[in-house]
Amino acid sequence: MTETHQDPIDTSLVLPPDGHCFHCGEKLPSEPFFTVIFNQSHPMCCLGCQLASESIVELGLSQYYLDRREISPTAPLPLANFDAYNHDDIKAQFVYHEDGASTAELSVTNLRCTACTWLIETRLRGMDGVRACQVNLTEQRMRVNWDESRCSIGDILGAVHSVGYDARPYRQDTHEAMIKRQNKQMLIRLGVAAVGAMQAMMFSIGLYFGDYSGMADEHRHFLRAVALFVTMPVIFYAGVPFFRSAFNAIKARQVNMDVPISVALIATFGASVYATLTQSGETYFDSVCMFVFFLLSGRYIEQNARLKASNMANDLVVIEPVLIRRLGSCHELVMQFSDGVPDDELINHWQNIHVGDDVADDNKVLAQTLNVGDVIWIEAGQQIACDGVLLSNTATLSQSLLTGESDLMVKKQGDMLAGGSQNDAQPFVMLVTAQADNSQMALIDRLMNRAMSEKPQIAQDADRMARWFVARVLVLSVLVFVIWLFVDKTQALWATVAVLVATCPCALGLATPIALTVATNRLASVGFLATRGHVIQSLSKVSHVAFDKTGTLTVGQANLLHVDFTMYDKAHWLKVAASLEIGSKHPVARAILTSAHGLHLPKVQNIRHHTAGGVEGFVENLCYRIGHDGFVLNGGDGHIIPEKLHTFGANMSVGLSVLVGECWEMVARFYFNDVIRTDAKETIDNLKKQGITPLMLTGDPNDYALTVAQMLGIDCAYHGLSPTDKVNHIKELQKDGHTVLMVGDGINDAPVLGASNVSVAMAGASDLAQVSADGVLLDGRLSIINHAINLSIKTHQIIRQNLRWALVYNTLILVPAGMGYVPPWLAAIGMSLSSLFVVANAMRLKRA
Repeated sequence: MTETHQDPIDTSLVLPPDGHCFHCGEKLPSEPFFTVIFNQSHPMCCLGCQLASESIVELGLSQYYLDRREISPTAPLPLANFDAYNHDDIKAQFVYHEDGASTAELSVTNLRCTACTWLIETRLRGMDGVRACQVNLTEQRMRVNWDESRCSIGDILGAVHSVGYDARPYRQDTHEAMIKRQNKQMLIRLGVAAVGAMQAMMFSIGLYFGDYSGMADEHRHFLRAVALFVTMPVIFYAGVPFFRSAFNAIKARQVNMDVPISVALIATFGASVYATLTQSGETYFDSVCMFVFFLLSGRYIEQNARLKASNMANDLVVIEPVLIRRLGSCHELVMQFSDGVPDDELINHWQNIHVGDDVADDNKVLAQTLNVGDVIWIEAGQQIACDGVLLSNTATLSQSLLTGESDLMVKKQGDMLAGGSQNDAQPFVMLVTAQADNSQMALIDRLMNRAMSEKPQIAQDADRMARWFVARVLVLSVLVFVIWLFVDKTQALWATVAVLVATCPCALGLATPIALTVATNRLASVGFLATRGHVIQSLSKVSHVAFDKTGTLTVGQANLLHVDFTMYDKAHWLKVAASLEIGSKHPVARAILTSAHGLHLPKVQNIRHHTAGGVEGFVENLCYRIGHDGFVLNGGDGHIIPEKLHTFGANMSVGLSVLVGECWEMVARFYFNDVIRTDAKETIDNLKKQGITPLMLTGDPNDYALTVAQMLGIDCAYHGLSPTDKVNHIKELQKDGHTVLMVGDGINDAPVLGASNVSVAMAGASDLAQVSADGVLLDGRLSIINHAINLSIKTHQIIRQNLRWALVYNTLILVPAGMGYVPPWLAAIGMSLSSLFVVANAMRLKRA
């Protein structure tokens, strides 16, 4: 009989089930990744797990896999110095560049109150190199921006760990798993506290009846000892979160809301233990257990309410496909398009892949590894991971994640496809024009994260008030204890405990963040993406709303109606104009490029974009300009083609000129119409009813802009403005004390969007406009602005109601608690109900 010898390392490893990742336990894809650990190759589910496991091995921390007792996506890594997170490949998974520095979204565990968020923010802002840090209590997330040359992400994670919290790179799936795990632990603690409270109360009832009917001393001592025994798990397990949080705060020389709670628990339990051991005085083990039970109950319900509010925005975060079929590279095609000479044969190569063809599965890659110029195959029902251009003839998409609208959209060959859309019909082929991390969906997700992290002034004021209140409560409790020592020593402890518990400002700390979170998510659900934290507060104060015209009050989808020219033919000037407009997002540019589809465009050199003017470039050794009349003629009196808007039924036109000697001569004029948005008039009328003044600030020099303003009922309209002119108009209004909301969509609107008190960019606007704006209208409906203003006003009212309630409750409960009329367990109930009232009041915004 042959004896089989097994490697002792294999017997010590905790292995996942077959077909699951060795590192995190998730299900393996058809083609897994592999990492060599202890001289054996182990399968990994994704590149992230592969990089993490390789970093663990490279840092000499392989012992982690021998020591761990569970395999979980949220299991902590053995990174005492957090150096592995500084690895370039790992950072690439969650760190991106913003405002000239690095930014990361992190999940944070064990956040309980606003003092926890303040403690983390204070610690990180004190680090050299950290430019900004915002912690979101409701979302259990944080956003940090830092200078890589002065500190690293490993240093930041270590700093968070040093104050008692765990921070990890944010991923939606692992973040949700972490929250579920945290809820499960809290539920177990709540169960232990419930059982302990019931048992302790049962023994205490025996003691109470014994005091009236008589009880032998040995029986009284036995019941006290048993009550102590059942209370110990409640204190040393269920109550640990309160003690840990208070210890971390005190270690950082700060106070949070768990400090008075911990003092009350320790004082009550310590006095009861002393009475039991010395067989003298009174014990209150039942009050201790009930106290912990009611506190945990309130926090459990409160946390689930907060999570329910935060989950309203989950649909905005795309779960990207893990693997995408890559058909090949179209780099040569992209280069030829940039030269204005598309290669028909190369285009036909990709078009010849029909939707019915059986595409092989042997060339799948991670969505995050796709590069610009890759050609990919999108299956039916699959989400588009990156922005791109449709190469197949047609595609049917749902953009509900981007716009909130469930209507299907039919795309034609050459149309832009936004990452985050879903293919609701046959498979198709597309060209990648932006990596997954730079897609429209990724931009929206980052903007949403920024909004959820930033705190408006009212939230910062509430946080300071809560910290101020905690410090005063501690001082007041000492004063109550001293007074009762002279009045009645037996009541000194319990009156002090009641004051500590009843006046804990948990409701005060929740009053603002929960309302802001619900309001922000409510706006997102109707198509208004708030990208800055101050939006809700600022919208409630708006007195003037300034609109751009093209692409804002109008749909921004100009249609080319007619081309008027002096020589050659229409096709010639259309090719020249289209060559100049390649890469522009302006509605006029899109209309010209659409009309020039199928034409061989000439090569453009030395192209220059003039803000609020037009485009200049060399085509076939001639210098051309396209744009407004003043720009194309350079302010001179060269030959001009008269404008005939009414003749062609147009509402706008642009000119095309060529430099002849030192004089610009107009050689063609393009006529367009741009339809006014259907809800523009209704939006303007509703703003007037609210007492808000609408005005138009547009760069369009055409007199038709004033006609649009008159049709919409805008009495104050300015046209032909440069970006500087727009900013000056906004500043003049602000000097008079007005709060201005600016709505725009173009690159030239970025300065005025940044200068206004609060700004909104239209969906599809330039990236610069969206980043500069405080909000984005995802589906382009102007009527949402009215809804957003009304919701912000209601949110402001609810925040004030919550703050008023929290202050009134904490003030009114102080006197009876200090006088000994409120037992500790009743104080715990009151504090929990006060917090729940604040949460329930804020949740009313879901129906606003």
